[in-house]
Amino acid sequence: MVAKVCLVTGASSGIGHATALELLHAGHFVYGAARRVGRMAALRDAGGRTLPMDVTKEEDLKRAVDTVLDEHGRIDVLVNNAGAVVHGAVEDTPLALARDLFEVNVFAAARLAQLVLPGMRERGSGTIVNVSSVGGELAFPLGAWYYASKHALEAFSDSLRMETAQFGVDVVVIQPGIIKTDFEAGTARQLREISGNGAYRQMAEAMAGAAEAPVGHQSDQATDPAVVGATIREAVESDRPETRYVVGWQAEALLRLSRSLPDREFDARITGSLR
Repeated sequence: MVAKVCLVTGASSGIGHATALELLHAGHFVYGAARRVGRMAALRDAGGRTLPMDVTKEEDLKRAVDTVLDEHGRIDVLVNNAGAVVHGAVEDTPLALARDLFEVNVFAAARLAQLVLPGMRERGSGTIVNVSSVGGELAFPLGAWYYASKHALEAFSDSLRMETAQFGVDVVVIQPGIIKTDFEAGTARQLREISGNGAYRQMAEAMAGAAEAPVGHQSDQATDPAVVGATIREAVESDRPETRYVVGWQAEALLRLSRSLPDREFDARITGSLR
């Protein structure tokens, strides 16, 4: 195996952290980027490089890419994992929050792709991995802007894949299901703050209560992020990776349900438990 130079965003926790460690342990050169540099100590101790990065700041994106290029002369793999989430009814959610969400989940990934592609094209090889979600194909209530951003990321990835294939660059989408991370730790708080006092309060409280359930909740069965990291490594090391990888608890089942049922029947299955 030829060691690849990898840049992983959102590497301070969850899927990003697990992916960075997985790639590093597999023998690749890994740069982990995140706002919380102190939380990437394990990556640094294992021999990886850590970079400060706020993905909403152009100067941070350029500085990170330039650092990798200065030290290694190339970037073989970009893993766009940094993400954010907003929970609340469409009617209640300030559009400023939605715009911020798209900056993190869509535009940051797009800008980093723009920054690494010239070198990948020149070498005739490279892999861009965009971490989406099962929510890139389906949606649930009180999360419209998150799901919209993941749908957008997947459409962006599809177009990018077709554009760059001629240059030997692969674009891969990862669709995790329910993963054991802190990503949705603020779910209940957001639901109550944004939609807990208006017309959608019953649905918001039902979802908040489910998120807080201590025993028997879905988090008990959630997949370890290391499993997603291993899947990303598989894609990165493949000579011909799949265009999409579905991974994690409930991922296949949810997508299969969404694809097989008429829209209104799927809606009823999802909302029935929230009344």
